[in-house]
Amino acid sequence: MSWKCIESDEKLLDILKILDKNDNKPIALYGLGTETERLLSELGKGISIVGLLDGFKEDGEIYGYPIIPITETISKGVRLIIVVARPGSCKVIAKRIGAFCRENGIALFDVRGKDLLAMSNVAFDFENVKGESRQKLYEMIEAAQVVSFDLFDTLVTRKVISYTDVFELMDIRLRDIGIIIPDFPRLRLYSEKKLLQMSAPKLTDIYRGVLKQSGGNFISADELASMEWELDLSTMVAREDVCEIFKKTITDEKKIAITTDSYYTLSQIKTIFDRLGLDKPDEVFVSCEYKTSKMQTLFGILRDRYYGKRILHVGDDEIADIEKASEYGFDTYRIYSGADLYDSLGGLGLENEIRTLSDRIKAGMFISNVFNSPFWFEEDARRLSINDSAQVGYLFCAPMITDFVLWMKQKAKDQGYGQILFCARDGYLPGKLYRNASPDTKSVYFLSSRIAAIRAGMEDNKDIEYVDSMKYFGTPEESLKTRFGISVEDISKNERQKEILLKAGIQRVNYKKYIEKLDIKDAKIGMFDFVAKGTTQMYLQKLFRHHMKGFYFLQLEPEFMADKGLDIEPFYSDEERNVSAIFDNYYILETMLTSPYSQMEEFDENGDPVFADETRSEKDIKVFERAQAGITDYFEEYMRLTPESARIENKMLNEKMLALINRIQIKDEDFMALQVEDPFFGRMTAIADVIG
Repeated sequence: MSWKCIESDEKLLDILKILDKNDNKPIALYGLGTETERLLSELGKGISIVGLLDGFKEDGEIYGYPIIPITETISKGVRLIIVVARPGSCKVIAKRIGAFCRENGIALFDVRGKDLLAMSNVAFDFENVKGESRQKLYEMIEAAQVVSFDLFDTLVTRKVISYTDVFELMDIRLRDIGIIIPDFPRLRLYSEKKLLQMSAPKLTDIYRGVLKQSGGNFISADELASMEWELDLSTMVAREDVCEIFKKTITDEKKIAITTDSYYTLSQIKTIFDRLGLDKPDEVFVSCEYKTSKMQTLFGILRDRYYGKRILHVGDDEIADIEKASEYGFDTYRIYSGADLYDSLGGLGLENEIRTLSDRIKAGMFISNVFNSPFWFEEDARRLSINDSAQVGYLFCAPMITDFVLWMKQKAKDQGYGQILFCARDGYLPGKLYRNASPDTKSVYFLSSRIAAIRAGMEDNKDIEYVDSMKYFGTPEESLKTRFGISVEDISKNERQKEILLKAGIQRVNYKKYIEKLDIKDAKIGMFDFVAKGTTQMYLQKLFRHHMKGFYFLQLEPEFMADKGLDIEPFYSDEERNVSAIFDNYYILETMLTSPYSQMEEFDENGDPVFADETRSEKDIKVFERAQAGITDYFEEYMRLTPESARIENKMLNEKMLALINRIQIKDEDFMALQVEDPFFGRMTAIADVIG
């Protein structure tokens, strides 16, 4: 049997072994593209193929075989499905039909012999990934006369897992303006795949096919194409390390080309370069302009343009960019896409929690950041790492904080809380994010602290006993000074109580003077606290006439506060908290929220704040600010990319992303040297001790 169609001899041997193991039992092929046609012609009639499968079509006939729905494979006795597609597409298909295959005992392999049902082991290094160094690429560029770069997933990536996620975003945007095209994402991809069998279409051509299939709508193909283009462009980001090499290659006066498969026009490709600040190549070979793809004859056009020159092609797709370019005699260098690197590490254990479009955007933002650079093969350890506290905030903390802020916004809206107090210092960053998400709400950065609240809230000995029940890691004199602001030695219990209550009366008056300056409306008040029992809220409530409701991330020991009459609604319910791993890592989140300003301890007779001495160094504060900048960048990007109707919280995914802080190496020495102070309890905690 001759197997020269689309694979090397070694890979063909793998697929032949799979067919031999199948013992000529009925099989099905997944895919209707030209690769399937070539494969069928090489297989001949010696294999029992009962039908062809596709994600968009379930009937008809092509290449002399029936197209069948996947459910029909059971009645036809199929025990093996071979997916004829590129590796990236195989992953998507495996997600689509993997569960069905497992439930019905059907093996699923790709045409290269890879078991698509095999579970990838989670890893945090690239020891088992074959890849070349940055230096190797420089050496190959030096030897070449012409250097060709692929564009998408090589120089540019998207902040979504797959480009097809853009189709779901399009569907939502269309529905928001009253344009409903049933089954839009499927029709969009089907039109593209169908046209690719004949040529390399432009986006407008694809949308003409969509409108033809759907019967038309109140919108033209040009308008649809323009809308998708702007939407897709908003997801794109440069791969900085690769673009730096691209820029250096241009300055070295090499001939530089872009050779890419795309339905975007030459003008649009140039816009991408302008928008992302990339240097211009000498020429751009884009498939839709030449009506042929890299898998067809696009590389032939490149070869003819630079005939007789030594050409290096740099790209991510192991078939289209590496194997196909090699057939034309080019040198090749594979740049791993972010998705490839993510897959090679078993999806870092996140895969089972990614279910919705919101999840895929979160994962896409994560992948485009941590795997922005493909060069993980220069050090012996090859360990996954990050370099700056901004990435700590962006990658690990921001997904959970984003969902919490959006949850709080919805809860306050549903329950009619039009004014929210964001208590210092934990409310500093959440309050800024909340103002971004809910600009119509009166958001007040409220100077407070647990210490300030109890100094003003002590009304009797029971209050003092309540505060004393919370252990202080220091001497009684230090506790009296820190918690109550009283410096007296050798004081009796009775005198101690009198001093505390006397000061509390003064502090209540002073605190109310401050509150009067804030122009808080005469209505019910929402209050933010991140992780707390409710002590601050309990004592602040005494300073306000109207009802106060606490919106917390997490309430500690709710049973301890059950008789205090507090109205608290936590993001994590008791049931969720008891079965989640959030207790393992919430302290990291709390650490990231703190204000860069000193803690407020009490108010003077004018209602002005009195602050504690700052114990953090300027370097420490800058570390926090970088981490918060990362969280803010994430929040703004997520809000921009994700339509409101698609913002669905996923605590399990957020928890797993947060837990990665314990597994991914952090190379920011200033961050790892942080000491986190909790003055109320008189203890210091090294951040390195918090991170596992």
